[in-house]
Amino acid sequence: MNSAVKWLLILFALVSIILNIILISIYSNTAPKCSAQRVHPLRGKHDERSLVFADLTQEEYAQVQRYMLQQKDLDISTQQVTEPGANFLFLIDLSLPKKADALAYLDGKGPQPVREATVVVFHGARGYIKEYVVWPLPNPKHHRDVTTERYKRELPINARTVTVGEYVLLSGFINNKVFSKLSKLLKESFDVNEGETLYTFEQVPRGLRSGHRTSWLNCLKDVSGVYVNPVGLDLLINHESVNASHWKVERLFYNGQYFDSVEELKRKYDAGTIKKIVYKDSPNHASLKTRTKPLQMGPQLFYAEGKRYSISHNHVLYLDWSFAFGLSSLTGMRVFDVRFSGERIVYELSVQEATSVYGSATPGMMITKFVDSNFGIGRFAHELVRGVDCPSAATYVDTYRYIDVPVPVRYRNSICVFEHNMGQPLRRHFSDFSHHSYGGMANSALVMRTITAIANYDYMWDFVFYQNGAVEAKVHATGFIASSYLVDGSLRYGHQVAENVLGNIHTHFVNFKVDLDVTGVKNVFQTKDMQFVNMSLPWRPDRYAMIPELVEKQLKTEKEAALRHHTKTPRYLHIASNKTNRWGHQSSYRLQVYTFAGDNLPESEAEEKAMSWARYKVAITKHKDSEQTSSSVYNQNDMWNPAVDFSKYMEDDESIENEDLVAWVTAGFLHIPHAEDIPNTVTVGNGGGVLLRPHNYFDEDPSVNSPDAVYFSAGDEDSCENNRMACLAQETCSPVLEPYTYHGFEGVVKFEDWQ
Repeated sequence: MNSAVKWLLILFALVSIILNIILISIYSNTAPKCSAQRVHPLRGKHDERSLVFADLTQEEYAQVQRYMLQQKDLDISTQQVTEPGANFLFLIDLSLPKKADALAYLDGKGPQPVREATVVVFHGARGYIKEYVVWPLPNPKHHRDVTTERYKRELPINARTVTVGEYVLLSGFINNKVFSKLSKLLKESFDVNEGETLYTFEQVPRGLRSGHRTSWLNCLKDVSGVYVNPVGLDLLINHESVNASHWKVERLFYNGQYFDSVEELKRKYDAGTIKKIVYKDSPNHASLKTRTKPLQMGPQLFYAEGKRYSISHNHVLYLDWSFAFGLSSLTGMRVFDVRFSGERIVYELSVQEATSVYGSATPGMMITKFVDSNFGIGRFAHELVRGVDCPSAATYVDTYRYIDVPVPVRYRNSICVFEHNMGQPLRRHFSDFSHHSYGGMANSALVMRTITAIANYDYMWDFVFYQNGAVEAKVHATGFIASSYLVDGSLRYGHQVAENVLGNIHTHFVNFKVDLDVTGVKNVFQTKDMQFVNMSLPWRPDRYAMIPELVEKQLKTEKEAALRHHTKTPRYLHIASNKTNRWGHQSSYRLQVYTFAGDNLPESEAEEKAMSWARYKVAITKHKDSEQTSSSVYNQNDMWNPAVDFSKYMEDDESIENEDLVAWVTAGFLHIPHAEDIPNTVTVGNGGGVLLRPHNYFDEDPSVNSPDAVYFSAGDEDSCENNRMACLAQETCSPVLEPYTYHGFEGVVKFEDWQ
């Protein structure tokens, strides 16, 4: 080959490459953007009557606060660092309307219920807690004390949540009464220099009997991921008095040894008569900083024809679904008036409580039983991170809260809503032997999510709405495990997960309220299961076979329908109507609980009354407006005499036949921490929940009417008529991406501001 030909070939190759680059560039620049607008119309219309369940607005919070401050006889403070001995306005939240009134309004048969707020005041100067209802909103003019009406007694001041003001005082007390006197120990054992301190993590309950307010505080290295950096020092602080000058240090626990006072620990440490901890520098095993540079981006969700759901105020429309939603500061996410094809299925589906019971050889964690509504489950729903917590293309909703703050706080993007391909078909069949064809449907569902970061644990709460008429409520746990310093006997209570760090065994129990209204409010509770029966074969009477047979039962009273964990429970649990479907079967929805819960606290333990709902996998009660929640914000700090003892709801053993029924469902998991929980617990396998599944509610699977259904037979595989996937390549568009923003640190508590 001569040189001229060689150069011509090289030139031809270069020209070809350049032309290809130009063509690719032109195509990329002209590819249409995916529609940001909805291509197909919604199937329903938004209903402003859903606002009856809407969270309080920023202005409503402010109006209620102003009204309460005008009540001079209450002598209320709203300063965030209010001392325990003053009267502190702790909480403002929505008061839900009575169910009968709400239903009448929603169904066009009654007036709009009066909008009301609940206000919680810690009357430290008077020694009690009060709950007030304030109305009407907006522009409140009245209030009344509803404490005894709701709890049948007064609420003692020591049942209150520890406020920011009390935490600030505790921090100052520990620095002045403990750390300042142990500077040598802190330096030699923990490398804490002058001007530095240790982080303290409280253990609960606060004491051993009603009226106590003594807290074990686990001291931790003040670094990122503090919860898995215990140092080997625990403090027992008595802060029963609302006067901080009366507080005292009752015990200390250092390197597996107990001491009655700071002075005793200091004296024995200086004398060298105790076993000391010698500081050893090591990298922070709890850091979540990335260890490799981001490379290829993972799969992303986008909507080729706009979003198939719509949100107006607190009302959501999605294909055949509609519902209202809210976020309680105390209990978290909830939905109301859930309808499918216009028919109400669920009146209320809500998170109620989350608890954890720990085992340990160290004193604080040895008795720890967290009751999270005390801290506020919804309170800690911060901004969600686009592309990680939720898809970038999700719709994000701001929320406002007033709990332990001087003014209502806006939490940007703290709820997300998105339609999601669940990654497996909802249904499908490939016909192999005859009528060669394929019929199927992608499992696209709507997800409503919030994530609450309650101290060390992050709980991801999802409500999922499927196209076959099923609804799911579930939780997954992530975040940091709670840990303790490794001492003699520790390995009875978990596994070592880092240098001198024990991951402590614990349970997670979560309670959901499921108020199903199946074709109305008059329902029954049924169970179904199977049994094998030995039958003779009709064509060979001398031969027998074991045949599975349906076993059905209708339970009649609340006690009969209180189904405990670890007892043989029928596998099908139904809220049913006396109305029937086309085939003569009672319309019902099945409660399918999936859980890997550990053992619930024995009833012989005094604190168990504060979490008695955890006895039951499912409990069915007759609806009462006075039995609105299964737990209480006050249960944590007075577990021995709880404001709400759920087990009492069944004491009257009322009939549950043809009544308005509520199902209280408990799910969870046993967590035995292991090395892979460092630095963070993963969501995989760490969760539980409940599916509400139609069971003879419809005459057939309603998803057959979904536009997502696909069908083709042999010979028309490429037809787009009933299979849009076949023509997807022809409809390619580039996604419309929202700009990335994050403001989540705006709503965090900054204790350093008051040091």
